[in-house]
Amino acid sequence: KDPFDLRIDRTFLSGKIIGGREAVPHSHPYIAYLWINTTEKTKKKCGGFLVHEDFVLTAAHCWRRSITVILGARDIDEQEMTQQVIPIRKAIPHPYFKRKSFNDIMLLQLEKKAKLNAEVSLLKLPSGHSQVTPGMVCSLAGWGCIDQNISTSKLHEVQLEIQKDKECLSHFKRPYDSTTKICVGNPKEKKYGLQGDSGSPLVSKNVAQGIVSYGKMEGTPPNIYTRISSFLCWIKTTMKLFKLQGQD
Repeated sequence: KDPFDLRIDRTFLSGKIIGGREAVPHSHPYIAYLWINTTEKTKKKCGGFLVHEDFVLTAAHCWRRSITVILGARDIDEQEMTQQVIPIRKAIPHPYFKRKSFNDIMLLQLEKKAKLNAEVSLLKLPSGHSQVTPGMVCSLAGWGCIDQNISTSKLHEVQLEIQKDKECLSHFKRPYDSTTKICVGNPKEKKYGLQGDSGSPLVSKNVAQGIVSYGKMEGTPPNIYTRISSFLCWIKTTMKLFKLQGQD
């Protein structure tokens, strides 16, 4: 059995944008839709984002044997001229990803480089000292439901507020490590990402700060995101290693 072939716990935020709006076409050109082949009865989908011409960053719990990346999409049900459909060469979950202790981050090496243009572009990673602080408002984009059980194939976006760590400490029974996680979503507002947005980026000032990870089964905020700045060394080292391995 594959080490990461686990059935996704419903507490993982595996495509809903609740309380958001339809995104302006190609206003998030870095966003990736992960088409995941699975034997499970429920359709599995995740988001991700392009960080290099041949690497997409996403959540480790989105891992499956067969993943295809779709870039440049607005309506995922349409075959748009702007779309680039690229199989992955290698899925690289964080070596210490665990269901309980997390490190919920994964790189996908693409079979070929994406063609960068107005509809497909890279999203910057944070610098080592970059931090998000409580009260900051960030954006999240993804495909999925726009209300409970009302699905949409078009990209939607929502603005979410960073919360104090104590909000997530009191909201979840499982451990919360503020050095590797971000607490996101005002509990007083009905705005959040839900199942299907897993792996999508939390963006502040055109920089990726977090990755959608998990939340309560009913989706009520706050939810927990992987803190990208804590994994910069792993991201850069891993991309360099696999790029070298892929050279002829």
